[in-house]
Amino acid sequence: MKYYGLVDGSDASLKSFLNKLPGVDAVGADARAAMLATRSIKTTSKRWAIDTAITMVDLTTLEGADTEGKVQALCAKAVRPDPTDLSVPSVGAVCVYNDMVSVARKHLDSIGGAHIPVAAVSTAFPSGRASMKVKIQDTQDAIDAGAGEIDMVIDRGAFLSGNYIEVFNEIVAIKEICGDKAHLKVIFETGELVTYDNVRKASYLAMLAGADFIKTSTGKIAPAATPPVVLVMLEAVRDFYEMAGVRIGVKPAGGIRNTKDAIKQLVLVNETAGPEWLTPSLFRIGASALLNDLLMQRMKMDDGYYASPQYVTID
Repeated sequence: MKYYGLVDGSDASLKSFLNKLPGVDAVGADARAAMLATRSIKTTSKRWAIDTAITMVDLTTLEGADTEGKVQALCAKAVRPDPTDLSVPSVGAVCVYNDMVSVARKHLDSIGGAHIPVAAVSTAFPSGRASMKVKIQDTQDAIDAGAGEIDMVIDRGAFLSGNYIEVFNEIVAIKEICGDKAHLKVIFETGELVTYDNVRKASYLAMLAGADFIKTSTGKIAPAATPPVVLVMLEAVRDFYEMAGVRIGVKPAGGIRNTKDAIKQLVLVNETAGPEWLTPSLFRIGASALLNDLLMQRMKMDDGYYASPQYVTID
């Protein structure tokens, strides 16, 4: 692996690159994110935004109480979010734990959802506290079961200790297992990284190591996908494209629960990284409750009034 010609894979080279990154203007990031949040989208543009957001949803269930039946119902909703309106697009992916990957893949294939990838959370999600041997087996099991996307968590303890090369090497190893069988999304758990500077460093570290996507959070810890954090990550992928000529995706997850939140994310993408990122191949939203609100808002645009939640399926 050539690491885009920006580092040579050594500890010294990686530290040199990361330490030369400019610091984040925290006040400026907060202010710009707040300003962009005031933008409003109406009428035909809003319908486009809602449908675009639906295609970007990684419809997720990550609970200890998950059952085969629940995952199968989630898959059905992923393929046809509103069975009464076939103009509603499918979602971006179905995200589950490893042991449910084969259930999801088999059911999607049986109901016309072969085009929808199954994303598996991996590498001892959500803590990341496991040996490398376990993390590798975790990832291999998911791919063998049919996962087309791997959402791995980084070792935040190693990162916060300044042991960047350990985190880097883990991502390289997992990416090698993914090969051309699965896209790799790297989860930072930004609520534990504390500073925007750390978010920027983690973004570049993951991209250099081969990530296809960088992802804010597991959804298990708050704060998660705050607008300023997403802004910093979008700036990173934009600037990395200028350096390396490769577009890396971004996936905010955690706390994005309604249509207004989703549209704010699309505005952030358009105004920060650019319209090229307004596609499911480069932007996803990890969510469970969000899809229902998007569907209800879509119904309101058609009927002129808010539908009762009973008109959309319960996740």
